[in-house]
Amino acid sequence: MGAPTNISFGLLGHPLGHSWSPQIHAQLGAYRYDLVDLGEDSARAFLLGNGWQGLNVTIPYKRMAAELADQRSHRVDRLGVANTLVRQQDGTVFAENTDVLGFAWMLDRFCQSKLGGTPREVLGAGEALVLGTGGAAQAVRAALEDSAGCTVSLISRRGDDTYENLVERHPHARLVVNATPVGMYPNCPESPLSTEVLSGLLELRGVLDVVYNPERTGLCLAAEQLGLASESGLAMLVAQAHFASELFQGKRLDDSKVGQIEDAIRHSQRNIVLIGMPGAGKTSTGRILARSLSRPFIDLDDAFDMEVGCSPEVFIRNHGEEEFRKHESEVAKLYGARSGLVIACGGGIVTRERNYASLHQNGTIAFIDRPLYQLTSAGRPISQLKGIERLANERMGLYESWADVRISCTGSAAGDAALLRSRLGL
Repeated sequence: MGAPTNISFGLLGHPLGHSWSPQIHAQLGAYRYDLVDLGEDSARAFLLGNGWQGLNVTIPYKRMAAELADQRSHRVDRLGVANTLVRQQDGTVFAENTDVLGFAWMLDRFCQSKLGGTPREVLGAGEALVLGTGGAAQAVRAALEDSAGCTVSLISRRGDDTYENLVERHPHARLVVNATPVGMYPNCPESPLSTEVLSGLLELRGVLDVVYNPERTGLCLAAEQLGLASESGLAMLVAQAHFASELFQGKRLDDSKVGQIEDAIRHSQRNIVLIGMPGAGKTSTGRILARSLSRPFIDLDDAFDMEVGCSPEVFIRNHGEEEFRKHESEVAKLYGARSGLVIACGGGIVTRERNYASLHQNGTIAFIDRPLYQLTSAGRPISQLKGIERLANERMGLYESWADVRISCTGSAAGDAALLRSRLGL
């Protein structure tokens, strides 16, 4: 692909795929923001040309951006990589690393809002573990050293400090930060560290992840299991864009916009996942809710049919419930990793613990509670085999424990959808 001849602002990288940067920058300023996906030779020619005013730069061109700039911030000189370039009035190019600034912003808010103090107060002379050694890890390390004054250890798969026997080498770590792509969509909810490793770090206060999709990464889910404060990288993404936009526009911007944009993205991208007894009205309610929100609707039973080649009812009759649950979990993982959906689940989705992480990672889980006397077992082989009362006894506690929101049925799918929308603030 050849380089574009003229853009105002944009994101340069390869491959880019889907990016939230255009919608973030649209809320930061009234300027056009393009995605520029170029191979190495074209990228170099584009950077050396005059056809742009300001750029964000992502992998694999951050080092190239730093090398080709005329002037560099002390952060870029320190790290050797830049993710923001701006053309100044005299035509020269200035390079900054707003990843450092973005992570520092997220770290400060995280420590003050969830850990009860500034980064220096919370981490002090303690140790932080940063997973990874690439450009993101170096930016995180610089921010931790500058903002918290703590000792930073970079953990990698190879080298002197690896994941093997990590707890024995770093028993007093107070913070863990994932700066690798492990757990990023679509390979989620994978985690670079297990709950066992995290639980062995006895002074651990919190967990951060630079990955922003899914909303709750595998590492954050592991921390959540242990009652540890955690956060994935959306705040860092928006904050670094905020600081880049200040350079693009040559003016200070209101810091409160970071949180506002972050909340807007979360509301638009977070799935709404409906659970409840067979026949509770999840599908009909979900369809109406999705239509009212202009979102795609996924019925996991229909998705199962599409992915496996037959309906759940036929599959269960031919292969049994246990085999069905294995395939159902794979379908739940596939669609739970996506964003911005309304998902209606089969009644037994809660019977496999692994499905919780698949659905919770990007979703708000809503329990639709319909009185048992209103439920029917027609066309539902498991309900027919076990009976509705028995299923309720087995599952009701799971519905309650999984749910972020619970609604009692209003008597109509439209009423349930309206009530649920109100409860979710949408």
